[in-house]
Amino acid sequence: MSNCAEKSGDINADGISPIYVVSGGKGMAGNNVVRSVLIQFPDNKIPLVVVPDVDSIQKVQDAVCRAKGTGGVIVHTMVDPLMREMLVDVCEREKVNHFDLVGGLSNYLSVLLNREPVSKPGLYRLRNIEYFRRVEAVEFTMKHDDGLDAERLAQADIVLCGVSRTGKTPLSIYMGMFGWKVANVPLVPGIDPPLSLWKVDKRRVFGLTTSAPYLIAQRSNRVAQLGLSEDNDYINPRKVREELEYSYRIFRKGDFAVFNITNKPVESTSNEILTRLTDSFGRSDWQQMSEI
Repeated sequence: MSNCAEKSGDINADGISPIYVVSGGKGMAGNNVVRSVLIQFPDNKIPLVVVPDVDSIQKVQDAVCRAKGTGGVIVHTMVDPLMREMLVDVCEREKVNHFDLVGGLSNYLSVLLNREPVSKPGLYRLRNIEYFRRVEAVEFTMKHDDGLDAERLAQADIVLCGVSRTGKTPLSIYMGMFGWKVANVPLVPGIDPPLSLWKVDKRRVFGLTTSAPYLIAQRSNRVAQLGLSEDNDYINPRKVREELEYSYRIFRKGDFAVFNITNKPVESTSNEILTRLTDSFGRSDWQQMSEI
């Protein structure tokens, strides 16, 4: 006798039933496998629903009923043999189609190696957490370059601000490659910084500045690369000094730490920022830890 109530919330506007990726972990491996198969069928509109952290009989029952209620199928990556057996049993009882991405290979390896698997969901990801953290940080940094997606500044580990050509982007990318989620905000006279900048913990915000001659030299190189006229406010000494003065007013208003990047490699400025963060938050507590 079925224990499932009819449900249809996951069916899309085209009336197509979903594929449910059921996992004892976060379901990322199963999600990637299914997507790699779906991409072989261009323009398909099959919904893909990840059901993570299925670690009890109740969650198994809920996942299967969810699939049954929509006429969907289950693809699972249950590494715990007991949970996998429960899931298969409930799928069979409820007549829900299911596909096992783990069980057959796991059983084969148990026989081949003459040992039982540790059956710990998310173990691969846990052992490679530093790699995934760096990937996540680089993605975040690229999405928050030059003022992009400014409403999410508070999610950054580090926020850099300064006028054009003070090295915000190269420094952001460098630090992102080492696992820090960095956003950078351009400061332009006449344009107020995003309101979200003032909502970030000031200990996470750093102003970048330089000398006027150095900034003019950097900008002159850029103007030459772009083939622009040298008669340009971008490299006008008076305008450049006004921009730098404006940036200092912003730094003072926010009480932000300021770093002069004149003739400094990004490694040096990065180390100075990390030292300041460690002094403010402690050696291991300052990084914004998002779920991996």
